[in-house]
Amino acid sequence: MHRHGKRAFFLHEVSSLYAVSGMSELAEIVEILEGFVPVNLEGIAAVRYMNRVDTKYLFSSGRLPELLRGVQQHYSALEIESMREFPYKTVYFDTPDLLFYTQHITGKLNRTKVRIRTYESNGLTFLEVKQKSNKGRTCKSRLEKEPGDMNHIEQSREFLNELVSPEAAALKPVITTSFTRITLVNLERSERITIDYNLAWNNFRGDSLRMPFLAIAEIKSDKSTAMSPFFLMLKEMGVRRTGFSKYAVGMALVNRTERQNNLKPKFLLINRIRDEYYRNDAARHQCSHGRTGNV
Repeated sequence: MHRHGKRAFFLHEVSSLYAVSGMSELAEIVEILEGFVPVNLEGIAAVRYMNRVDTKYLFSSGRLPELLRGVQQHYSALEIESMREFPYKTVYFDTPDLLFYTQHITGKLNRTKVRIRTYESNGLTFLEVKQKSNKGRTCKSRLEKEPGDMNHIEQSREFLNELVSPEAAALKPVITTSFTRITLVNLERSERITIDYNLAWNNFRGDSLRMPFLAIAEIKSDKSTAMSPFFLMLKEMGVRRTGFSKYAVGMALVNRTERQNNLKPKFLLINRIRDEYYRNDAARHQCSHGRTGNV
C-alpha cells in the first residue's frame, strides 16, 4: 500500500503543478527559434537515419532558452509552413503480457517498440516499429497510414509479421503520448537533434499525466557525439546522458504496471528536475513581481 500511495502522490503533484507552470519560457523559445537559420524537410533528408545511435538527455524545460541560445550558431531549425515547433501524438501497442514494456524495464538489449505516430501539424500518420540492437543501434521501419488512424493495425499485419512475429497478432493499444518537438540539424556533422517538451500521457481508461517541467533532448547520429556542439553545450550546463523511454515511464505512472523498481532512478531524476523547474519558476515570478512593484 505504501508503494502505491507514493506513486499516487507523484501523479497528483505533477498534475496539480501543471496548472501553475509559466508560459514565459514558451514565448521565449519561439522568439529564440526565429533566430535560427531555417531548413526544410528536403534539406534534412541526408541526416534522417533509420539506422543510428541515439543519445538522450533529460533536463528542466526552463533551461531550454539557455540551451537554444548556446547552440544557435551551430544548427539550423526545421521549418515547415512557417512552423518551427511541431505537435506529435503517439499510440503505443503491446502484447497482453506487455512483452515490449518488460523488455525495456528488465534491460534487455534487443528490444522493440510498436507505435502509430501522427504529425499533428500536417496529419501525416505512420505505423512504426523501433528496434534497438545489443550494439546500441536503433533501427526504425515505418509504414504510412491514413491520416489520423491511430488505433488500427489490422490492415498492416504483413508489415508487422515480418518485423515482430509471432507477437504481431496479439498487439493492442495501451497508452497515448503527446509532446511538442523542435528539430535541429548540423549538416556538416550529419547530426540531427530532437528536443521534446510539453509531455503528456493518456491511457484508455481516462487516466492522464502531464510533465510541463521536463525536456528530453536526443542526439541522432551515425558517429560519436564527443565533439558535437550540442553535446558540449549540455556538458557545460551539467546535463548528463541518461536513458529514458516515454513509453515505459508512461506505462508505469499512468497504467500503474508492475515491476517498477528498475525505473526508480528515473522517477528520482524526474522529481529532481520537477523541483528545480518549479523552484526556478517561483524565483522568476518573484523577480518579475518585484520589478513591477507587486507584492
